[in-house]
Amino acid sequence: MAEADPLDWLTEAESGEIEAFMASLDRNERREWRWDWSIRARPSQLAPAGDWRVWLVMAGRGFGKTRCGAEWVRLVAEENPDARIALVAANLGEARSVMVEGESGLLSVGAPWRRPVFEPSLRRLTWPGGAQATLYSAAEPESLRGPQHSHAWCDEIAKWDNAAGRATAAWDNLLMGLRLGHDPRVVATTTPRSMPLVTRLLADSASGEVVVTRGSTFDNAANLPARFLSAMRRNFGRSLLGRQEIDGELIADIEGALWSRALLERCREEHAPACCRVVVGVDPPASAGGDTCGIVVVGLSADGNAHVLADASAEKAGPERWARAVAEAAAAWSADRVVAEANQGGAMVASVLRAAEISLPLRLVHASRGKVARAEPVAALYEAGRVRHAGLFPALEDEICGLVAGGSYQGPGRSPDRADALVWALSELMLGKASAPQVRLP
Repeated sequence: MAEADPLDWLTEAESGEIEAFMASLDRNERREWRWDWSIRARPSQLAPAGDWRVWLVMAGRGFGKTRCGAEWVRLVAEENPDARIALVAANLGEARSVMVEGESGLLSVGAPWRRPVFEPSLRRLTWPGGAQATLYSAAEPESLRGPQHSHAWCDEIAKWDNAAGRATAAWDNLLMGLRLGHDPRVVATTTPRSMPLVTRLLADSASGEVVVTRGSTFDNAANLPARFLSAMRRNFGRSLLGRQEIDGELIADIEGALWSRALLERCREEHAPACCRVVVGVDPPASAGGDTCGIVVVGLSADGNAHVLADASAEKAGPERWARAVAEAAAAWSADRVVAEANQGGAMVASVLRAAEISLPLRLVHASRGKVARAEPVAALYEAGRVRHAGLFPALEDEICGLVAGGSYQGPGRSPDRADALVWALSELMLGKASAPQVRLP
């Protein structure tokens, strides 16, 4: 059983007790006090006891993973002058901007007089006591083949590019060079994503050599803006993406799904380029109220690729309100066409667009096949790299990851309304549904 920390009482102490305690410290102890991470850290941010080789900190964004990794490296460097530490990120730019120079990076933690000197040209940090750390890119696995280390901190391993097995090759090369000192160890900090290296480490945790710490964004609520936390709850809630990125839960891909989380991450872009065509896809609800009306905006750029621009879907809306949402999305994105499924009341869209005096072509399409069958050629466009997502669309992405080959839907909700709207829009832009009937509004 672990010994209780003699300073645990501070978490519940009153101000007078803390003042008396501070008065009892000598000058040097008071100087060190503010830099003592063991006092300020949550228990989950401190290295676990035991004879582990890898400590995997897998938690939501804002949990404090970077601070956790940096403080562990700092402690290693200060206690072991002979330490040779590898700092590995998805690329050298992130290793420097996050692990070294970031707000919670190595140049910002610990007492200023014990902080390392950073030599960017050598990719090296050197502590006053002699310990050294070197930056590496996981995108260059061969750079880790020769060097030897006693410790390593690997950041955002779920983000490492695993094309041609680079992520696992970088990890394996690192482990084979981890042979200095008497107790080589690795800390890996990451937001969870279902990728081979992460699943491999989780499987290895059964042996005891890998210890896993999990956590949520909200664990660090005391150090995060209330507005940020409120936005996270509002925008992501308990969506699959929210469970992964905020709650720190590893969402496994559904077996046989047409889309995978890894595929969507490869399709991610921060901003879409200028689009020569913009289409609004609509999947009207089957009932007058209660169901979601899928409304997805997609653009086509000059290079022939499609870009998902917005998910403007309307939940629990009556016919007038969801049709109005279609008109507003078309106007906001300067769309040149609306594609709506006629089976589910597409005539209502035509009626409300006319009432709004929006001069916009409307194509009414009739679903002759099931949603999954219609989605299969669209999923192939993603696999070919011809569709990009301009940002995060959690509810939409949860749905498309629930479409399973063979015809079933295993995602959230009763029906993939957003996913169907996406399919209609991309089919119009990329697959040339020329035979569908067309209604042009005056």
